[in-house]
Amino acid sequence: MNKTIIININGIVFHIEEDAYEVLKNYMTDVKRHFSTSADSLEITTDIENRIAEMFAETLARENKQVIVEQDVNSIIEQMGTVADFEFAEDNSKADSASHPYTTESRRLFRDPDDHLVGGVCSGIANYFDINAVWIRLAFALSFAFAGSGFILYIILWIVVPKAITRADRMAMKGEKQNLQGFKKNFEDELSGVKQNLSNFGNEARPFVYKARDFAGDFFHHLGIFIRGAGQVLVKLVGVFILLACLGLTIFIVVAFVALIGFGHFAPFHDLPFNILKHNHASLIYSAAFLVAFIPVLSIIMLTLKGIFNTGSINRSTGSTILVVWLCALGVLVFYSTQIASNFRESAQFTETVNIKPEKSGTYYLKLNDLKYFTHEDSTRLDIKTLSPNVKITDNPYEYNDFDHYEYRKVHINIEKSDVNQPVIVESYSAMGRTYGDALFNARNIKYIFTQQDSVLRFDYRLYASDDELWHGEELYITLKIPLNTKLVIDENLSNMVGDINIYDCKQANKKDKATSAVFIMTDNGLQCKVDTLVTAKADSIKIKQTADSTQNAQ
Repeated sequence: MNKTIIININGIVFHIEEDAYEVLKNYMTDVKRHFSTSADSLEITTDIENRIAEMFAETLARENKQVIVEQDVNSIIEQMGTVADFEFAEDNSKADSASHPYTTESRRLFRDPDDHLVGGVCSGIANYFDINAVWIRLAFALSFAFAGSGFILYIILWIVVPKAITRADRMAMKGEKQNLQGFKKNFEDELSGVKQNLSNFGNEARPFVYKARDFAGDFFHHLGIFIRGAGQVLVKLVGVFILLACLGLTIFIVVAFVALIGFGHFAPFHDLPFNILKHNHASLIYSAAFLVAFIPVLSIIMLTLKGIFNTGSINRSTGSTILVVWLCALGVLVFYSTQIASNFRESAQFTETVNIKPEKSGTYYLKLNDLKYFTHEDSTRLDIKTLSPNVKITDNPYEYNDFDHYEYRKVHINIEKSDVNQPVIVESYSAMGRTYGDALFNARNIKYIFTQQDSVLRFDYRLYASDDELWHGEELYITLKIPLNTKLVIDENLSNMVGDINIYDCKQANKKDKATSAVFIMTDNGLQCKVDTLVTAKADSIKIKQTADSTQNAQ
């Protein structure tokens, strides 16, 4: 039975036999005496005590016991080295350094807190493999490009790998022998490094400022070179884009000018009323508009070539001439545009009622008038009078150009319920002019052809005017008022004129997709599609029978 005591080594409690304690006490007394002359003797002895405590803990855990015996203390002293052996090695290190070389042991992986950019992982791995840390950092940087795998691995290692906190951890990280000689050498190396930094700080303070200044100057200098180079490339790319856009715009302007001069209209601008210019210096206006649009585009092209690509130039006289031409063209365009716009200052309208002959059947057929009408001059020029009375010249409005389609849309037909038993047509003519009198005069000059032959009502698709008259925004709104329960058979060619009535849907409702007309009836709620229930029922029964036959055949 042996007596045990409790000791505390840097916060760790151990049970140790009394004989073992005496050996450990004498050993630590010699260690403290030896390092008492050092500048930081307390730090060295504390690190040695921490290492002894770790070794005691490892021994107890390895041998699964609770008390430290004298054999354990002697084993640890043998590993750490005695003070006498350590002093002997120091005395003979200068005479024969080869006989007592500084040995190393296996390295352990730690995060290096003294040489780190983020968490010390790269520096710790470099110490473990005894290589330069820059290669490990470069490898992590390159691995970032592979779906961020390097970043994920770095985070995992940052969490898993412990940080080298104590001197023993830092020595194990570098593979240094953790004995008295190792602790002494590690401390001296650390101290010499600190002294070297302190001694060089005074000499390096002023040059460091200069180096920082030079580094900042070089950085901004190279950054400026990079920005200028990238800016030049970007500017040239923008210049190429501008040139391509201007080239496309130039082609578009030239094609539009040729089409307007040659044909009087241009398809992309089909909604513009080109008939305003039909008899009013159209070629001059088109030429002025072409120059007003083309010259700026040409100027942009020349400026881009000169400013960005340093090619092409325009001398002062040529530039002045082009400017004068552009100003003249702009003046002509503004003058005639003002003159044309002045003809649309006022508007006027008047209404005319046309009675329709009653039809006993109560059914009227609305059709598009396809007869072509000629002026007296055209009739004489084409010798129409010599044709047989049975010959009729027809006109297809859907084969006309955009100009005629524009006039075609200016005739609107609206169908309402009449308050009396007499069907009537109310024609509302409107036009514009310089003054109200001119506008009313233009409205009264509108010519429209409507004919009735028994139950057939024919509507022309366009308005007519003299060839010498300009377009003044003439419009015609036709209101057909019919009594209650009156039937209308509306031809599909009138679908664009009767905008509120869907002829196609009515044909669909009656299962007559291929029909050329649809039947409507006037009700208290307005004009409604007349659905033939017999036809729809028959169509539904045929469809059901076909479905049954197909099912039977499948079975």
